[in-house]
Amino acid sequence: MKERGKNMGSDTEGGLDPVPDRPLRTGYTTGACATAAALAATRALRDQKPVPQVEITLPRGEKATFEMSRCEVSPGRVYCATIKDGGDDPDCTHQAEIGAEVQWDPRPGVHLEGGTGVGRVTKPGLGLEVEGPAINPVPRKMITEHVAKATNGRGVRVTIIVPRGAELAKRTLNDRLGILGGISILGTTGIVYPYSTAAFKASITQGIDVARAGGCDHIVITTGGKSETFAMKLLPHLEEEAFIQMGDFVEFTLTEAAARGARKVTTCGMIGKLSKQAKGTGQTHARKSEVDTRFMADLARQCGAPPGVAEEIEKANTARHVMEIVQQHGVPGFFDLLCRRVCEANRTRLGPKIATECILTDFEGNVLGRGELP
Repeated sequence: MKERGKNMGSDTEGGLDPVPDRPLRTGYTTGACATAAALAATRALRDQKPVPQVEITLPRGEKATFEMSRCEVSPGRVYCATIKDGGDDPDCTHQAEIGAEVQWDPRPGVHLEGGTGVGRVTKPGLGLEVEGPAINPVPRKMITEHVAKATNGRGVRVTIIVPRGAELAKRTLNDRLGILGGISILGTTGIVYPYSTAAFKASITQGIDVARAGGCDHIVITTGGKSETFAMKLLPHLEEEAFIQMGDFVEFTLTEAAARGARKVTTCGMIGKLSKQAKGTGQTHARKSEVDTRFMADLARQCGAPPGVAEEIEKANTARHVMEIVQQHGVPGFFDLLCRRVCEANRTRLGPKIATECILTDFEGNVLGRGELP
């Protein structure tokens, strides 16, 4: 999965960093960096001299040049490393050392292993061998192909190393996915695109795959770290893998959950995001959609709110302000109705055979409302 902050994806829960007001700079993935380090180490082992720089071919055919920050040569072993440049992507592996140790091996071919700081896969559902290194298929192919061309036909063992990987992994959701002891070596294009929605969506899909592979048919989707913490306390009977942070990608997450055979989907969140979801919004980021206080005023009228209260809600500054007005005036059933509307909106994306539930909490995790469609 993408090495993202644990709360990434929600503008109200400590999510995405502000996007810089300038053209964004692309960077390179951990997979591209590992490929470059492995190629440099293989050439250095073959020629018995340091290799300061290498050029690799990325999956879509682009060429990329990497400088080696370290190249330690000995007759039977070489270690080379490069410093990852993630561009302007808010990624915890930016400026991390990504290295490769290469040794001759009596077996023919390229034998790829994960060393210090590379996670170990412990759960099915990731498309990787359980108990193997968390090196995704595209980087695995890149490393193997580049190294094979530099060995002169000899067998080699390549061990990918990320010296601070275990520390960096604490800032990711790898442990949730069953990737222990380090980061994943990732990348489908070799290039990091800043604030990549594709990368975030890929992490959602991986999370659902792991949940389903572990037997979870009840998926809980949340907008961020805080709402996930609340959801786990409210639904303690569910496995940790069942909880998926969808960020702002409502439609995508629901569609993926349905496609992967979920039998029930629970949404847990706070009023701002859920009020957008109740209207059927598929992408809830503040730049894509706004809180509609007129919509919430109409809900209040349906619950019997006096005209003055409904008007006050319509003029509210924020969704949180709406919550406070509803609580102050004791509008009966408002929060439950909002949850019911979320379930109805979810049903259009999940289909009629998947049960859906919604739990609305305040900012301390207290339940304000619930709704459910069996």
